[in-house]
Amino acid sequence: MRLHRNLVYTTIDSLHAIFNEGEYADKVVARALKKDKRWGSSDRKFVAETIYEIVRWKRLYAEIAEVREPYDRDDLWRMFAVWAVLRGYPIPDWRQLEGTPQRKIKGRFDELSKIRKYRESIPDWMDELGVKELGEELWTKEIAAQNQQAQVILRVNTLKTTKEKLRAILMDLDIATDFLKDQPDALVLKERANVFLTDAFKEGLFEVQDASSQLVAAFLDVQPGMRVVDTCAGAGGKTLHMASLMQNKGQLIAMDLYESKLKQLKLRAKRNGAFNIEYRIIDSTKVIKKLYDKADRVLIDAPCSGLGVLKRNPDSKWKLQPEFIDNIRKVQAEVLENYSRIVKPGGKLVYATCSVLPSENQEQVKRFLTTENGKNFTFVKDHKILASESGFDGFYMALLERKL
Repeated sequence: MRLHRNLVYTTIDSLHAIFNEGEYADKVVARALKKDKRWGSSDRKFVAETIYEIVRWKRLYAEIAEVREPYDRDDLWRMFAVWAVLRGYPIPDWRQLEGTPQRKIKGRFDELSKIRKYRESIPDWMDELGVKELGEELWTKEIAAQNQQAQVILRVNTLKTTKEKLRAILMDLDIATDFLKDQPDALVLKERANVFLTDAFKEGLFEVQDASSQLVAAFLDVQPGMRVVDTCAGAGGKTLHMASLMQNKGQLIAMDLYESKLKQLKLRAKRNGAFNIEYRIIDSTKVIKKLYDKADRVLIDAPCSGLGVLKRNPDSKWKLQPEFIDNIRKVQAEVLENYSRIVKPGGKLVYATCSVLPSENQEQVKRFLTTENGKNFTFVKDHKILASESGFDGFYMALLERKL
């Protein structure tokens, strides 16, 4: 187990781009992995995992290394040294790592691990908000779960194959998977693998989608032949799931503010063989008004803080700001108010977020039901998913039915 200079240099460059230039970790990692064609899978794994680990534990490592933002090159090396010592790597005699105080690092780690905001490596405001909304005990469990590495979950595309067939195809490629209880379309990878390079992915036999996210389409109770509207489709993970549950029958309208996201969805839909999808950019209120009272089912996968998916996006711990959460609550209320009008009498609506905060979830729904438009709806049921209980992403979904 030794450190290789070229891999570590790439890691340091990547951390500089994420911490000092505000780039997104997933984009930086994707770029880093293309840097040297001679790297084997273990080299790429080292680079990707090390970058994500240091991003995830940034506050803790910076505190131990006694460095402050903005980090210069020496600061980043000191943070890397903390990571290496805590991971048990022998420290090589490179100039940048000279004089690494190994005993002090371990001592500081033990000391800081007693304080939640350092142990879980989160900003003060986030720790305070979590306690305020979930209570001390639940927040302590939840934020610890959000710092675990996310599992890779596949959603089988039932328009093209079955779960059993896909499992066998992947087994032939030495990619072992397990079924997931109560999740008819999910396969869990036993070990991480780059599934995007497989022919099975290129042929559209599956998508990568977290287990919690896979529950949303079924919760909406979409059926073949319906008119369904996905109001915040994005790149369309849930849209594609609905298309498969609808067996390509009926009309599925995917809407988003951003044309670039819908373009991505078009490419994915083509690969998936999903052809009952129409695409509409929300470039004016007219686009929404045209659909008032017309849909059997409406999904509002609302913009949110993302505090349920930190294990998947650890850099959002540092990019999120408290004022963003205040603003997003207003956006959620508006979206629910406007897009709910698309549901026809007798139709159903799901409001969903990938947040664990009640103020973005239950409280939004409760408030909506007291509004003029909300009084037309009946609350049917909701489902709160915590990472600390499920092992998957934190999620919320509420099912409402429009009165006849």
